[in-house]
Amino acid sequence: MIKQLFGLVLSFFSAASVLAEPVAGSATDNGCPAALNFTLRELGSEKRVNLCEAYKGKVVLMVNTASKCGFTPQFDGLEKLYSDYKDRGLVVLGFPSNDFAGQDPGSEKEIKDFCELTYGVKFPMFEKTQVLKDNASPLYKVLGEMAGEHPSWNFHKYVLNTKGELIGSFSSFVTPQSDKLVKLIEANLP
Repeated sequence: MIKQLFGLVLSFFSAASVLAEPVAGSATDNGCPAALNFTLRELGSEKRVNLCEAYKGKVVLMVNTASKCGFTPQFDGLEKLYSDYKDRGLVVLGFPSNDFAGQDPGSEKEIKDFCELTYGVKFPMFEKTQVLKDNASPLYKVLGEMAGEHPSWNFHKYVLNTKGELIGSFSSFVTPQSDKLVKLIEANLP
């Protein structure tokens, strides 16, 4: 718990990292960017989605979410970003995680219902995911290595450009409507 709180304090002081140069993950044999080279299950469903097939060529905002966190109201801003920019090439991908203070303990169905009914979430949400560095899912291992930082709390945001290169990493304290995040997204839309 102390380690998590310390990480949160550090996140406050290093709220955003817009990368001077895009960071490409290791190339894959199938031509898919490393950060999209995953097939994941949709939240509360058995349907599997190949991220590369579904989202290659889009600006991708990946966020680890939680239903019982002080940052949970960011779902509103994430949904607004998605609805405002989806027709221009942005996709927001949510990854519920119970890694921080047990703030997403529910079943996937409970999480999905909460997000849809409370915040009107329509952006794609995926299976519960571990994001902490030592136990991170393969996707979050790749994202953390590319950014040089793993989430230190809920609602950490990674931004990929249309080539699947990492172009930004933002802590929980950076809201979805922050100028820095919105400008980065707008500058990279196709």
